[in-house]
Amino acid sequence: MPVTPFAPNPGDKFPVAEFPRIGFLKNIVRSSLIDVGDYSYYDDPHGPERFEEKCVLYHYDFIGDRLVIGRYCAIATGVQFIMNGANHALGGFSTFPFSIFPGGWRDGSDPVAYTSGYRGNTVVGNDVWIGMDATILPGITVGNGAIVGMKSVVSKDVPPYAVVAGNPARVVRMRFPADTIDRLQAIAWWDWPVDKVTRNIAAITGADLHALEHAQ
Repeated sequence: MPVTPFAPNPGDKFPVAEFPRIGFLKNIVRSSLIDVGDYSYYDDPHGPERFEEKCVLYHYDFIGDRLVIGRYCAIATGVQFIMNGANHALGGFSTFPFSIFPGGWRDGSDPVAYTSGYRGNTVVGNDVWIGMDATILPGITVGNGAIVGMKSVVSKDVPPYAVVAGNPARVVRMRFPADTIDRLQAIAWWDWPVDKVTRNIAAITGADLHALEHAQ
């Protein structure tokens, strides 16, 4: 009798017993301003438990910006998401954040001017690989299937299935032709039930688009 294939438990913190450096982030993050999809993991030799402290910087509740990470993302050691709390307003003569200090400096500041430096939520799509020590700046969207090279500084949105690298990060190449990318976006295998994903690992990791489109 054939054995039914099984998937890792999405509720596990440490899904690979022999490698406790890998953690499913959905079960590790505590902030209500961070949303992580199933099976997205952070890999750190010192343990993934300090992801928020080490990797999500200047993320303040009073600002309210969100970090949204999709499903099946691989985030390497030392990746940093710089959130909007790091931004300073650029519309006036000084960028000094007078408004964060109590007393006359705060009272004399224009809160609208201060918030003009905010860039919105940071969104990472599905099946994204972010290399070691990469930095994602505030308000960036990284598209599905993209790859961010190690030590890159991402200051602009990353198209789906692009490979970006450098400082500032630029598109090095597209992983597939435009029509293939459109078809992959339409398939959206990351939204499949996990049992369907498990049955079709070979198609998902392979290069036969027809097989992926006709997966059952």
